[in-house]
Amino acid sequence: MKKIGWMLATGAAGALTLGFAASASAGADTARHAEASTEKPIKVEVLAPERRDNAGVEGKGWFVDLKLTFRGTPLAATGFTAPQLTGPATHNNTAPFPGTFSTGQDDRLPGLVVLSSTTNDVRPGFSGPGTNLANLFNLSGITDRSSEKTELWDTWIVGDSIAGKDVDSVLTVAVVDDLNHDGVYNDAPNVVKDVNGDGKIDARDLKAQGVASNIVTVPFHINGSAA
Repeated sequence: MKKIGWMLATGAAGALTLGFAASASAGADTARHAEASTEKPIKVEVLAPERRDNAGVEGKGWFVDLKLTFRGTPLAATGFTAPQLTGPATHNNTAPFPGTFSTGQDDRLPGLVVLSSTTNDVRPGFSGPGTNLANLFNLSGITDRSSEKTELWDTWIVGDSIAGKDVDSVLTVAVVDDLNHDGVYNDAPNVVKDVNGDGKIDARDLKAQGVASNIVTVPFHINGSAA
C-alpha cells in the first residue's frame, strides 16, 4: 500500500510539473507573440562603430555603417529616393550617383536620424548634439528587395573632427515615424529638439517625437591620436 501510495503521489507530482511546464511554455509563447505584435516595422543595425571601439585618427577617419531593414514595406514607402555616392567639395551632388552633402535631413533617406552626443557647433550648419548627421552619409544603396522586406545600407566616413577628439561619444540612430501620415518614412528633422526638457538630446527625445524603428545607441571613443 505504501508503494502504491508513493507511486500515486509521484504521478501526481509529475503531472503537476508537466502542467506547470506547459503553462509556463504557453505563457512564454504568449509573451513572444505580444512582443512580435508590438515589433517596430523597421530594424536598424549599426555595424560600425561597435560598442567601446576606439575609432578614427585625430577625431576623423572613423566610419558609421548602417543596415536598415523595412519589414513588409515597398521601396517607395521607405523614403529612399536614389542611390548616392557623395561627399564634400567637388564630390557634392555630382554624377554618377549624386546626393547632397550637408547636415540635416538626408535627401536620399529622409526618415533617418543619426546623432552624436559630442557633435559641436563650431562649423556652419552644426547645432550641437541635436544635429541630424544623416545627410553627411556618402554611400547609400539597396542590398535586398523582396515581398517581405526592403533592405538598405548607408555608410559615412567622417572627414573632420565634428564630434571632437579623444572623447567618449554616443551614437544614436533611428528612423522617424510617418509623422505627416503620407505613407512614406520621410519626416526626419534637421535638428532634434530636447523634447523632454532634461538638458540632453538622446534616445528619449527621439522616442518622444515618434520612431518607426528600434533606437540604437552605441557608446564608443573617438581617437584623438595621430596616425
